[in-house]
Amino acid sequence: MKPPRFLARAFALALLLGVAAAAQDAPTLRTVTRPVLNMYSSASVDADVVSQAIYATNVTIVDQRDGWARIRTPDDYTGWVETSGLIARTGDPYPSRTSAVQVRSLFAHIYREDSVTKHAPLLTVPFETRLEIDPAGVATERWAPVLLPDGRRAMIQKGDVMPAGGILNIDDAIALAKRFVGLPYTWGGTSSYGYDCSGFTQMLMRQRGYLMPRDASVQARWTGLVPVERNELKPGDLLYFGPTAERITHTGMYIGDGLFINATTHDTPMVRIDNVNDPYWNPLLVAARRIRP
Repeated sequence: MKPPRFLARAFALALLLGVAAAAQDAPTLRTVTRPVLNMYSSASVDADVVSQAIYATNVTIVDQRDGWARIRTPDDYTGWVETSGLIARTGDPYPSRTSAVQVRSLFAHIYREDSVTKHAPLLTVPFETRLEIDPAGVATERWAPVLLPDGRRAMIQKGDVMPAGGILNIDDAIALAKRFVGLPYTWGGTSSYGYDCSGFTQMLMRQRGYLMPRDASVQARWTGLVPVERNELKPGDLLYFGPTAERITHTGMYIGDGLFINATTHDTPMVRIDNVNDPYWNPLLVAARRIRP
């Protein structure tokens, strides 16, 4: 028996919070402390980047060696990172309290106090970063107190955040996607510092409440999606491109009227809106998918 759809969504969001990571042995739990932490195919900065983990993400350690750790992210992806970008935590995963916010701006500065002029920001975090509200802090009309993963107390402007856990409908997801137009394409990218094609699509689906696999070819085979004929496309459907259906190399989200939004290196390396009937894209479109009813 398949679980009700709302339970599937709840489970996906629980994974996003790192609950799955918390189920592992406590010593293996770590939290990312860099705005964006590159994940490499091997324990070297000279290796290729396979993905990224953003600030405050809870991960589990799979292996360790000489200042490097092979981690598993909440979407079940693995890669090697520098251990200096991680912090060990005891007890509950971050954020450990029920009151948390999520960055809704493309980027957000975190400050040491409720002022943008007294000191430089402590750090700048990307869209989707989840932060724990500091119960000992004092909120104002403009500022929210946050407790960072390393224990520091800080402040963030309320205009940069929203309550964590919201789920977007298709129209709102499309509107969100358009906010990223012009951001740079980054191979392995999973943040507003730069997405690759599948990282961008995965983020949009995550905002709709679905934790989808990381890579385009795996996404196209994911059981949470069903095939769609090209002449039946609807906004929110996912498009997959490649030389053949067995060799998918690119993805984007259909937004209607023959248009789709994607992070691409074609022509201009950025998040952009393209037409499926364009001579470049038309022969490469080999599959379309929709969320399983």
